[in-house]
Amino acid sequence: MFSNNKCLFVAGIFSLIVSLSGCSKDFLNENTVSIQTTDTYYATAQGYEDLVKSCYTLLRDIHQQRELVLPGTDIFTNANWIDNAGDAFNTYDVRLNSSVDELQDLWDLLYREVYRTNTVISRQDNVEDMDPSVLAIRVAEAKFLRAFSYFYLVQQWGDIPMPIEEVVTSSREVIKVSSSEVYDQIISDLEEAESALPVTSLDYGRATKGAAQFLLARVHLTRGWNFNNSLGGTPADFEKAREYADLVISAYPLAKEYSDLFPQRSENPLFETFPAQDDQNPEIVFAVQFVDDPITNFGDPSNSDRLEGNDYHSIFGGSPDIVGSEGRTSTYNRFLQIHLATPTMYRLYDPSLDRRYHHNFVDVQYALVNVNNFVPNPANPSETINIMKGDSVLYFRPWNDPASLSDKGLDVGGTKRYAVLNTDEFGDNALTPFHGLDITPMMWKFWQPGIEYGDAFGTFDFALFRSAEAYLIAAEAILKGASNGNLGGADNYYNSIVDRALGTDSGMTPLQALYPEDVTSMETVSYRAAGNLTIDMILDERARELMGEYCRWFDLKRTEKLIEKTQLRNPIARRSGSMDEKHYLRPFPQAEIDRSVPRITNNPGY
Repeated sequence: MFSNNKCLFVAGIFSLIVSLSGCSKDFLNENTVSIQTTDTYYATAQGYEDLVKSCYTLLRDIHQQRELVLPGTDIFTNANWIDNAGDAFNTYDVRLNSSVDELQDLWDLLYREVYRTNTVISRQDNVEDMDPSVLAIRVAEAKFLRAFSYFYLVQQWGDIPMPIEEVVTSSREVIKVSSSEVYDQIISDLEEAESALPVTSLDYGRATKGAAQFLLARVHLTRGWNFNNSLGGTPADFEKAREYADLVISAYPLAKEYSDLFPQRSENPLFETFPAQDDQNPEIVFAVQFVDDPITNFGDPSNSDRLEGNDYHSIFGGSPDIVGSEGRTSTYNRFLQIHLATPTMYRLYDPSLDRRYHHNFVDVQYALVNVNNFVPNPANPSETINIMKGDSVLYFRPWNDPASLSDKGLDVGGTKRYAVLNTDEFGDNALTPFHGLDITPMMWKFWQPGIEYGDAFGTFDFALFRSAEAYLIAAEAILKGASNGNLGGADNYYNSIVDRALGTDSGMTPLQALYPEDVTSMETVSYRAAGNLTIDMILDERARELMGEYCRWFDLKRTEKLIEKTQLRNPIARRSGSMDEKHYLRPFPQAEIDRSVPRITNNPGY
């Protein structure tokens, strides 16, 4: 998991031993191979180190469970918003209930992390021959990871079970504690972690002081909003959030360019050079690590659904269904329409000024093979053209510069030798010889060139904490009553991120759609703060900057904008009309209810 690629996790070691034993003709003989037990192994310095390392592998699996975080928000669906009725996470109808598999999957992974970190913390006094200073750091890492897991759990489910000791005997008793108690424990763990963790680690990828400070900023910001008066939040939380955000900002400088944080590539695959890129940018505070070695690039061995490598490069929509396509190859890699940006997402950017727009979306697709005697319009079969490898075949126009009919393709009676789709046609367009039905631009923020065709295999780290978010945390905290910080008022923090996105156009006035959910409206509004900053503006900026970075549902839940924003901007949710207050919390997984004695009560309304 760490950058030296030498980590061996206990579960992985045991699995390897078992698999290798199957190669021996004597494997059925009852010969004692080892009398090592977890009790004796974890008491050694090496065993304890491996136990701590095993807590990090689960981060890969946890953060590839996105159904409870991205879809069902204002900026992502996981189905075509025109022709598909949508799934439970977008419709919020009766299908969103305790039987949904994804609820159980995320619940189990997070509690698996809790149990491992509890074991690390509970066994610290039994470790022999380990440098006390190193031991203290490893315990702090476990407390950080335990707090991180409980933070996800309490936001999704509210009052939850909160074991904080290693489980050594089986029991079906499950006791929920209040959300405020969970937040108290999270903050206690993080404060202890922050005091013991180093500023940097020789093993890149381990938790550091900055990671604890960042998470403290996020936790205090969330508790300060005090959802349903249930979190124990006070105005002092906003002050704490701003203070911790300032610490992160001072230690982790922004990258010069937004695109420096993500894989580099050419929009035209024919010019792709597969550049080597360091994913350890100074802006990144904490990341889920992936590596080049396929042997160590899997998720946790305990997860039957674990992937080899990350899949972020391949699951954000788009389509290879265009003329001149090579079909199922890795040239554009694998287009899986699992998470689709809503129409709103394109219209939040200024395509002319905001450099994030062109990094985040493919606006041109190219023919990868020659196509001779191509008929662009079946209504006029005598008109043919030759498409050469490298020619543009599909152009997605910016929302604020729609094409007239004459500027569209031959397929619809225009003059262009390629298809042209305006933003009101993204995901809602007719089939033509140039392209498939109802296609959308590929959201390729995380797209990595040179990756084997398939569902995963990515090697680029996935950033969880970036100092850019700390700027927006500080801005939000100041709006909620915190005092000005090192950079001054909320506008200064907010505009710092906007200006980075504008590059050499820093200081200019970027324009988004005034009504981004209405694809027919051309009215605009500036998204530069000039004494008019609001929570809605911050949420829009978080959408632009942090799109796809595992935080949108949490952002809308924290600010109590989940229902308002999702019903307005998610076409499937709007059509369903089923959202209500109960959806600020998730139903408990049915298996958890069934295996508890006495049965734990579900969240209200489920």
